[in-house]
Formats: sequence, C-alpha cells, structure tokens
Amino acid sequence: MKLKNIVKTLSIKPPLYEKGTAVMWTDQHISKQLLNIHLDPEIDLASRKMSSITSTIHWILSHTHKKPLSILDLGCGPGLYTQLYARQGHKVTGVDFSEFSVQYAREQAKKNDLQVNYSCQNYLDLETKDNLFDLVTLIYADFGVLTPGERDRLLSIVYKALKPGGIFVFDVLNDRDLENKVEPKSWEAAEHGFWKDQHYLALSESFLYEEHKVILYQHTVLNDDGPIGIYRFWTTFFSHSDLSDTLEKHGFKNISFHEEVLPGDDLWNGKNVTFCKAMKG
Repeated sequence: MKLKNIVKTLSIKPPLYEKGTAVMWTDQHISKQLLNIHLDPEIDLASRKMSSITSTIHWILSHTHKKPLSILDLGCGPGLYTQLYARQGHKVTGVDFSEFSVQYAREQAKKNDLQVNYSCQNYLDLETKDNLFDLVTLIYADFGVLTPGERDRLLSIVYKALKPGGIFVFDVLNDRDLENKVEPKSWEAAEHGFWKDQHYLALSESFLYEEHKVILYQHTVLNDDGPIGIYRFWTTFFSHSDLSDTLEKHGFKNISFHEEVLPGDDLWNGKNVTFCKAMKG
C-alpha cells in the first residue's frame, strides 16, 4: 500500500454524513469483540456498566404506571436490558443489527427461561402492527448516530408501534461544551486486536461540523492484505429545543428531559447525557 494513498485518504475532511468503506456491526471479527465488551459489567463501552443499566431500567419503569408492559427495545445488543425487563414480568421484544449479539441474547433467554422475542435486523427497516407497545426504548445514544432522514424514519416507526399514551424513552449526547468533545488524533499498532485478527495499524481522528452540531469519529484501519478500512461514526449532539422540534413534528407530546439519570462526568455519562421521554399523542 502506497504511503501517498494513505496520506490522501487522511488529509481530507469528509463531506457531512459520507459513509465509510467498512461497517463495524456486521464484521465477523469486530462483532465478536463487541460482544465481549458488551458483557463486561465494569466498563462503559458498547453497553454501559451493569450498575448503570440496572438504575436506568429502574428510572424508566418509574415513569410508567402499568404492569405488565409490552416493551420494544431498539438496538438491544446481547439483551442486557430486555432480559431485565422480562425478569420483572414484562412482555419484551428486542431488535438489533448484530447477528452475534442477537444469537447470544436468544441463548441467554432460553437458558434463563425468559420469554423475549428477538429480531436480527436494522431497526430502521422494522415493520410492526399499529398500537402494539406501551414502551419503546433506544438507549446508549443511538439516536445521535442517525442522519436527520434516518431519525425521521425511526420516529415514524416508533410512533406507529406505540399504543396511544405509550412512551418513547431514549438518550442523546447533549451539545454542552461541544468543542471539548472532539478527540485528538491517535494511533494503534497491533499484532491482533479489536479491529483485526492479524497485524494492523489503526489511525483515529475526529472532525467537528459545528454548524450542524455533529462530530465525526473516524477510524482508518490498514493492513497488508486488503483495502483501507474507514469506519465512520457520525454523532449529533442535541439541545432540548432540537429534540422538542423533531419530536413534535412527528406527533409526540408531554416531552421531558432529564440529565440526572447517570452518574459520572465523561462523554457518555452524567451531565453530558440527556434522557428524553415523550408520549404518543
């Protein structure tokens, strides 16, 4: 691989929302690494710590007044939230893009005799009956990785799936101190690791699109045997009014915002995370 091609690839700020050349969630090697990270109860990567998951579920359910609930968990991963819901007697459906995560979730539900319906698919392609769920959740800032068009598509799906008076709960990264959330350039050289099961060089950087409140977190992965793999994670940061305007456009009402749900003060916790609760009108 010629150095000039690498330099050319890394020297240009990508156009807003331009896709990368590789997808993390469907890569066989990376999916396995992600599952292992999901299942580590002490780190806030892929999923939050189990203590945070438990307290988040308690907070979510404290805002509902019916039991049992019919719950749809979007981006459910290996079932960390869905199975806790099921243990409390709720009827639960989980949807996720990762085959490895969904397979693990199904195995654990069977092992623990929990009735959870899992679907392995992109939740943007989800088709459900109207007025089916009391509660829909989308946790760990997934809303912000979607493009504006994808967010509109998701909200239409959620609104249709909810029963009248049903609740949608999701969290986002808020736009407080946005310039401080841009990460510096870094690199990793490894014989094998998260990105590949063979030697590789990973170059990480981020770009701020301030007008749009978007940061691109980009990882460029190189090895001898294939093309450059560019993994792009477009992340939108929101104010309360940004969220209100978007939700109201889709018919949601009784919208409220909460920044006290999670402890900590890093990018993915504490005051940097806004939980939003909205009701189907």
